[in-house]
Amino acid sequence: MDDMTTRVEAYLRDLQDRICQALEQADGQAQFTEETWQREEGGGGRSRVIKNGAVIEKGGVGFSHVEGATLPPSATAQRPELAGRRWKAMGVSLVIHPTNPFVPTSHANVRFFVAEADGQEPVWWFGGGYDLTPYYANEDDCRAWHQTAKDALDPLDEQLYPRFKKWCDEYFFLKHRNEARGIGGVFFDDFNEGGFEHAFRVMRAVGDTYAAAYIPIVNARKDTPYTQAHRDFQAYRRGRYVEFNLVWDRGTLFGLQSGGRTESILMSMPPMARWDYQWAPDSAADKALTERFLPWQDWV
Repeated sequence: MDDMTTRVEAYLRDLQDRICQALEQADGQAQFTEETWQREEGGGGRSRVIKNGAVIEKGGVGFSHVEGATLPPSATAQRPELAGRRWKAMGVSLVIHPTNPFVPTSHANVRFFVAEADGQEPVWWFGGGYDLTPYYANEDDCRAWHQTAKDALDPLDEQLYPRFKKWCDEYFFLKHRNEARGIGGVFFDDFNEGGFEHAFRVMRAVGDTYAAAYIPIVNARKDTPYTQAHRDFQAYRRGRYVEFNLVWDRGTLFGLQSGGRTESILMSMPPMARWDYQWAPDSAADKALTERFLPWQDWV
């Protein structure tokens, strides 16, 4: 396992660097600040935050490599046979919240887990994906986002994109609202098919194409004029983002249950959000998001 974890960690550290550079260039003004940290039970990471830029209101790109003596409940809910194993986890996770409501929020993460027990073979798997959360959505952006993901995965296996797209739709869904968080993308977890080399290539295909999928959308929409009414709608929809992260997201639960660093876990939260009692959209553009874009559909 040592060679596997060394290779994955080197890739993830480089990925964090490349994504931060691409986002700084797209913003054109702000730069990431970095904080390194250590975890008492084992491991640590680098948290990078960008805020109050020309484009990005708040964003975080974090790398972590942590370990523990016993897998938390969120990690064994789908794999109960692993309960009680010691574990190692590493990954890059990011969320970008732009100021302009016409630029979507984006989220991505790629990760690698190892669960071990004395006298038994290690169990390892990859996970990850990226998804888009628009406020005033554009069909061209939605199609391009999904096309980039499909083009990344098709050379490895043409069944991966439709499979991971469906997984993403079903995962990033607010069951208590009966509503999708955004227009999806790709998502996978517990993935070790085809052996380490193939599974690692799948993870890299996702990690390596996040910036290629997102930056063109940022550049196309960042200069769109907007009003305070647009910002109010954005803040309302950001509330849905917060609800998902705190109620349904397994990554958030894993971080909190495993005694992770709270500041790093919650750096994905938007800088501002709002909840209005019995709020209803008051324009056709507001209604278009939930009526036209959020229902599950094939974009490519």
